[in-house]
Amino acid sequence: MATGELNRVEVDPSTLPVGAAVTNSGRVSVAKMHEPHAPSLPFTPVQLATLDEALTLASRTTGLDFSVYLGTLGSDSRARAEELHAATPRPAHAVLVAVSPGERVVEVVTGEESHRRLADRGAKLAVMSMVASFKEGDLAGGLISGLRMLTDQAGRAPR
Repeated sequence: MATGELNRVEVDPSTLPVGAAVTNSGRVSVAKMHEPHAPSLPFTPVQLATLDEALTLASRTTGLDFSVYLGTLGSDSRARAEELHAATPRPAHAVLVAVSPGERVVEVVTGEESHRRLADRGAKLAVMSMVASFKEGDLAGGLISGLRMLTDQAGRAPR
């Protein structure tokens, strides 16, 4: 083959798969279905079930409303966490654990009643435990461990 010569192979359009066509230049164009990848979730189904169990047990044991937020908190993480806490059904009895892994931030927000039962020192210890697990790459384990520590600190619900 000399420079500038083209070698064309004739293609029979009837032999092409569905979604393929021969263009005017002789090139074969194929259309393929785009299949988006499933989003990667931070927890497995087992981890989600264990986290749900820890939240339920914490709330039942203490009588406080425990919740976890996992996501971006923004530049003023404390204000955003307090905003999320205020949106809970019973903010006075609520404990929110807000974690932003990408920003490396953990906030624990308590309401008026929950603050009486959960001292700042206990919350700090729980955060330190969570952060240690997070550094090891165990997001679910850190949250579960922190919830258990907060439950122990708050104690049983008053009768």
